[in-house]
Amino acid sequence: MSLVEATLARIPQPYRDIAFRHRELLKFAAVGGTTWIIDTAVFLVLKSTVLAEKPLTAKVIAVLVATIVSYVLNREWSFRTRGGRERHHEALLFFLISGIGVAVYSAPLAASRYLFDLQVPAVSLLTQEVADFVSGQILGTLVGMAFRWWAFRRFVFPNENVRRQVSETL
Repeated sequence: MSLVEATLARIPQPYRDIAFRHRELLKFAAVGGTTWIIDTAVFLVLKSTVLAEKPLTAKVIAVLVATIVSYVLNREWSFRTRGGRERHHEALLFFLISGIGVAVYSAPLAASRYLFDLQVPAVSLLTQEVADFVSGQILGTLVGMAFRWWAFRRFVFPNENVRRQVSETL
């Protein structure tokens, strides 16, 4: 029994059946949580050091680092039974969609900073930092994850149980 199945087995009914039905989504969310921590750490380190004057650049770099980790974890864990494409085609689509995702993730931070002018001197430093965190790390992540969940299942890993079938025939 895998760690995921052992964990899901501890959930009381009727929630267990729901969790089993949606375990792919739960795995995707766990990968998202892990990469959110990576994204947040990289973003905050860059924004507070070498890219203090360029928060949007710090955000884009942080998302790119998290995206590389995301590809490995999603392919090998979240969507491990899905496929339907050659690996190089799958990777190309994953990174293309993730590139679009960078824009989706970054849009709330860009709007906060440059459309609503939530930056010093128009607002206090505390307000700027809270606005950056909420728009970049919370809103951007939620919108970006919803987009990527839909696009990965639709375009990158379109067919269910493909890799499971291949391994069973070997």
